[in-house]
Amino acid sequence: MHERVPTGVEPIQEAHVAEPGQVVIEVAGLDDDTVFAFQRAIARTWATAISESTFRDPGQPGVRLRLYADLRQVVAQTSSPHEALVPRYAMRPGPPPRGE
Repeated sequence: MHERVPTGVEPIQEAHVAEPGQVVIEVAGLDDDTVFAFQRAIARTWATAISESTFRDPGQPGVRLRLYADLRQVVAQTSSPHEALVPRYAMRPGPPPRGE
């Protein structure tokens, strides 16, 4: 198994996985909307420390994101699963940004 730290992201700290149920999730997707939709879906189910930004790994397609979740802390679902697939700009008031 290769040990590799993605560019632009700090190594995983022992405190992030110190107890059963704590997970670090690194996800890759085509664009910001895709990985943020995944993050919103996870955050609706479990207590999650979310990321505000994505990063690119040189030589690799798409964008990446890291988030931290605690599977012991279940969040009551208050929205439909479809909302995770709605682009971020659709959740903001006003017209979508140019080019989206």
